[in-house]
Amino acid sequence: MTEDTVRPAGPPTPAPSLPGRGSGASAVPRWSLVLPVKPLDLAKSRLGPFAGARRAELALAFALDTVSAALACPLVARVLVVTGDPVVAAGVAALGALVVGDEPGGRHGGLNPALAHGAARARLFAPRAPLATLSADLPALRPAELARVLAAVPPGHRAFLADTPGTGTTLLACPPGRALRPAFGPGSRDRHAADGARELPLPDVPSVRRDVDTGADLAEALALGVGPHTATVAATLV
Repeated sequence: MTEDTVRPAGPPTPAPSLPGRGSGASAVPRWSLVLPVKPLDLAKSRLGPFAGARRAELALAFALDTVSAALACPLVARVLVVTGDPVVAAGVAALGALVVGDEPGGRHGGLNPALAHGAARARLFAPRAPLATLSADLPALRPAELARVLAAVPPGHRAFLADTPGTGTTLLACPPGRALRPAFGPGSRDRHAADGARELPLPDVPSVRRDVDTGADLAEALALGVGPHTATVAATLV
């Protein structure tokens, strides 16, 4: 996904600079990201009244655009997608993501066990890399805004970014050697804060905060500027 497809017209949002080799500057950490994607027949049920028979196709488009933007982020070293859906697995693998099979318990095992399972696998790939989970329904995600969020995570601490309404969570980060302890679901912002994760006060990263569960959410994402997969499907719905 190019920057032009994931941001509206206007000046680009600068990403944190990466030090060059031999510059003497401390290295900017590069992250492992874990994204969970439900089986498409179960995904985005609240979009059913809006998307109808295209609901599964729209859910797949969200995931593909989110993964594409995450892989384009300069602070991201790898993206792991936890899914048991073969269509999702093939699509994200073609983009360059690593696919992790569903957690023990399968398609009904739940979001937080899936994230813990993916985080454990990410630690095997890169035990010294910082780790973050990211919602897979961020079709307007901009790589530079994601980089700003990751750069704002306090070293050595767990941290999270609240969603647009301010009640949920779109990103949960933790340093090497710390347990992720995901507590996603309705009201997750308060649960993550109560568990000691620090909230990132970044109001100007709307593409990282605007997850999509309803038709109204999608309208907001479209106003921000979505990626090509979502744009193609959404064009058939309006």
